[in-house]
Amino acid sequence: MDAATVAERLAALQAERVDHRFKGLPPDAEGRTLAELAAERRNLFSGGFTTPVLALSAERLAHNLELMETYAARHGLAFAPHGKTSMAPQLFHRQLAHGAWGITLALPHQVRVARAFGIRRIFLANELVDTADLRHLAAELAADPDFRFICYVDSVRGVELMDAALREAGAERPVEVVVELGAGEGARTGVRTEADATAVAEAVARAETLRLTGVAGYEAQVPGASPERVQAWLHRLTAIAVEFDKAGRFAGAEEIVVSAGGSEWFDAVADVFAEIPELSLPVLKLLRSGAYVSHDDVHYRRGTPFNRVPEEGALEPAFRLWAQVISRPTADEAFVNAGKRDAAHDLDLPVADTVRRDGVARPAAGIEVTALSDQHLWLRTGPEADVRVGDWIGFGLSHPCTTFDKWQVIPVAEADGTVVDFIRTFF
Repeated sequence: MDAATVAERLAALQAERVDHRFKGLPPDAEGRTLAELAAERRNLFSGGFTTPVLALSAERLAHNLELMETYAARHGLAFAPHGKTSMAPQLFHRQLAHGAWGITLALPHQVRVARAFGIRRIFLANELVDTADLRHLAAELAADPDFRFICYVDSVRGVELMDAALREAGAERPVEVVVELGAGEGARTGVRTEADATAVAEAVARAETLRLTGVAGYEAQVPGASPERVQAWLHRLTAIAVEFDKAGRFAGAEEIVVSAGGSEWFDAVADVFAEIPELSLPVLKLLRSGAYVSHDDVHYRRGTPFNRVPEEGALEPAFRLWAQVISRPTADEAFVNAGKRDAAHDLDLPVADTVRRDGVARPAAGIEVTALSDQHLWLRTGPEADVRVGDWIGFGLSHPCTTFDKWQVIPVAEADGTVVDFIRTFF
């Protein structure tokens, strides 16, 4: 797909009409395109937006993109941010503009979304054994010589299923695969032992439709994760790459891919990957952190590489969920009109941050979220809380991966509330 077509498809996102599909957008803007609404530069708080409404900070989003670009460059890492965090093609292309090698995804449907918007390098951090998806992949690879696709393998059976489906599809190009090393007992996918890794690599060598190009895994799944345990697992991963190279298992590859890196331990990834010795082919040290793009106010804020190594800089929480107080039944309770369908809650509850009344914002003192219903946040209010029905309350959220998926269109607002753009998501 050429650059002009990509630009047309991205522009088409902004040509969508505002209507009942998109929560939080101004009712009086119905019929306008998102581009037209953005050009009006309405204010999030006074321009007709309705609660609940999720907004991204324009300034903090830009800061996070720039910070990770400089981090990856400083440590000699290629960067394929995990796109399943946002599933927003506009953000994919902003990440690419900030130096990303490509985009990481988790499911074949997500790959189709990325391909529809011209993403040419995709790392599927998952196994792929579905016949229909492999048939589609073979067609994509045949149609576009510039398309590079890499995915996990972790079993001989999986390799055999891939090979059979690709042969049946008449695959013209081999699919690049990396052996996934599991993070330990109780973790998710991935081989558990070096012997298993070797068996899978040998199966790949027997499959003409596949090409072994590296090793990979996800270190955040290490049981009882600590710097020492994570680094020990990473050393196992890189040792497998070294041993495979000595055994000639990367024959036919153009480079050796060694990949890891969620959003919690990429400092350990940078340290251990820096120790990889010279191999027979160039090594692509591929970092896959994705949550950085919006960061969050709870889960990643309390424990990330930037907390452990403050001289690297600091990511900034870019999300704010705004909801309105609709009930104040007792002196120590309040309820706002947002709930499980609006706020991430799989790791931590939202955190009240700001109260707005009559155009004036102040800290949300004495307000604690205690529970979520389908359409309500339950608030406990202390004696110092000044909360009235009608107030807008801004909430910080935990875990961006389960925030983006609740919103099809997300306003991007500047610090004063001016809405300058809209992000379209695909889940």
